[in-house]
Amino acid sequence: MKRVFITIIGLLFIGTTAFAQDQKKEEEKGYTFKITKEIPSTPAKDQSRSGTCWSFAGIGLLESELLKSGKGEYDLSEMWIVRNAYMEKAEKYLRYHGSSNFAAGGGFHDITEMIKKYGIVPEEAYKGLNYGETKHNHGEIDKVLEAFCKSLISQKTLTPAWKTAFNAILDAYFGKMPENFTYKGVNYTPKSFAQSLGLNMDDYVEIGSFTHQPFYKPFIIEIPDNWMMGTIQNVPLDEMIQIIDNAIENGYSIGWGADVSEKGFSWKNAVAIVPDEDKTDLSGTERDRWEKLTAAEKAKSAYSFDGTAKEKTITQEMRQEAFDNYNTTDDHGMVIVGIAKDQNGNKFYKIKNSWGNESKYDGYFFASEAFVKYKTIDIMINKNALSKDMKKKLGY
Repeated sequence: MKRVFITIIGLLFIGTTAFAQDQKKEEEKGYTFKITKEIPSTPAKDQSRSGTCWSFAGIGLLESELLKSGKGEYDLSEMWIVRNAYMEKAEKYLRYHGSSNFAAGGGFHDITEMIKKYGIVPEEAYKGLNYGETKHNHGEIDKVLEAFCKSLISQKTLTPAWKTAFNAILDAYFGKMPENFTYKGVNYTPKSFAQSLGLNMDDYVEIGSFTHQPFYKPFIIEIPDNWMMGTIQNVPLDEMIQIIDNAIENGYSIGWGADVSEKGFSWKNAVAIVPDEDKTDLSGTERDRWEKLTAAEKAKSAYSFDGTAKEKTITQEMRQEAFDNYNTTDDHGMVIVGIAKDQNGNKFYKIKNSWGNESKYDGYFFASEAFVKYKTIDIMINKNALSKDMKKKLGY
């Protein structure tokens, strides 16, 4: 009986060990990351069903800047920016007789310009949820505001009352804007609160990398969401990556505008890559097996995320072609908050998203250097994070 008992225990141990090993193998599938440098950031938020990633990204950048400066953790109001930007968008849309862009999207410069003009408030002072929801849902808002503006244009004449009427719609959905409020026992106006943060909005610059415009010169980035006609600086691709890396190494986060509509972006797996579907590095039987696959099978394998993938080598010409043929569009705004290595030693960037925190890495994901090279539209950075040489090149 004792021998039988020992045998059973032994079998259970072997079975448990085998299960644990299988489970470990399952967990090891896909990418694993080791952070090499990370900038303090506030928790990821949720833009929910609104096209306001640009505001969440810009505010996220400023919240990281406040942590860096020693001001502590702030939760600033994204909807304060969005609401004020809508008023500005409407005015421009009407002045251009409907030929400018009037949509939910925006750019990083929207945040800095709105703060300079209207100040900023904490989230608790202005949540922008005056329509019976607990999360942002702008489907109705966007349609109502656009329809209002289009109806005005169709009238051919404007009365001064349109601004009052438009503001009334904004009040109905976002709530009335506070003229003053109390935060941690101190009374502020939106402008005095902005001043108390100690951030200079003129310190923030945008940078991209495109060959259809001269390098080291500012230009108006030609994307639909740039309704403000804001300018960005233009640098070669390798220098843009150097700027990002230098900023992170010196404790600065970066606002990141990019296209995440690619198959290589997987929110479920919390990774963004640019797989090389040609797999030219294979040899022998592996090469033979790969060449027998159909194009669909090759694509499925390359984007399976079951293991690490060999990525394309991204060139200046490749990213320009993708921008020129609409393959790369102004899709999403996020914040780069760190650098990491995958299990093969390849460089990735840790990205703060605005799709809530119920995800693999609590609202963050990792984008490969190849993805950042290929799919970046522009970045926003504190110009104090630039090297002396780069400041000189850009005229700072």
